[in-house]
Amino acid sequence: MTAETETTPRSQAKREGMPRRAFLEAVSALAAVVAIPGREPATAEAAAGGPPLPTLPAGGPDSLLLRMQADVRRALDKPVEQRRWVMAMDTRKCVGCSACTVACAVENKLPPGMFYRVVLEETTGDYPDVRRRFFPRPCLHCDEPPCIPPCPVTPVKATRKRPDGIVEIDYETCIGCGLCVAACPYGARALDNGDFFTDGTPQRQAYESVPAYEYGREWKRDGTSLPVSKARKCHLCLHRLEAGMLPACVTTCICNGVYLGDLNDPQSLIRELAGKSNVVRLREELGTKPSVFHIV
Repeated sequence: MTAETETTPRSQAKREGMPRRAFLEAVSALAAVVAIPGREPATAEAAAGGPPLPTLPAGGPDSLLLRMQADVRRALDKPVEQRRWVMAMDTRKCVGCSACTVACAVENKLPPGMFYRVVLEETTGDYPDVRRRFFPRPCLHCDEPPCIPPCPVTPVKATRKRPDGIVEIDYETCIGCGLCVAACPYGARALDNGDFFTDGTPQRQAYESVPAYEYGREWKRDGTSLPVSKARKCHLCLHRLEAGMLPACVTTCICNGVYLGDLNDPQSLIRELAGKSNVVRLREELGTKPSVFHIV
């Protein structure tokens, strides 16, 4: 086992001397935190009006997931304009399994051919000294988003940047012109053409009609309703964040190599990682100032 993979809660528990029972209790508590009971929409209103969020187990900071979960909870205690959501991926850990891609597609009920989060590959060297590196690429939630100016919708753009840094799409006002899709230099946007996985077969399967809860609302997929014919992209699982939960890609990564938190929080893990010297941002020369970075 390499040094990079020695960052799992189990390996940390072993090094810290955590009793096996305490470790299992911590993992069980984490599973309860990231689950979506009853498949109900994870909205901020539901979180505020329902029972209080579960208490994180003692020793949470010793686990990357539990520490980030605590970071998210702490960020939600602040006004939205005081938060700054930032994501990072450690390319030294990524093995190209695409578990994050699948988790994102399941969480957001994505149609065929649409992926909010692809894994790019880079191959360097000559045989036999060949190396491959993987770059997970969601929407980069740029500080200077090139996708916003081309939007023809007025007076308020259908694509806009929230005070917390997330670039969102208003499905109700988006006209599906595709100008924002063409303007994104990272290829992080696509138009939903309304396809189903079982098109051309005798029967449409029930799982294809399960609604998504992007942006904290229920979106039914029946072939005609929103967000069909709209531009779509990663939104950092905003519906989960506002319910005090981590994005699906963060909790699914088998290497604990995806990180998210509030950059304005000096105690957060993401703030600690952002200050490292081995941090890069894709195509920085474009001046888009991405809020998503990679560790190399």
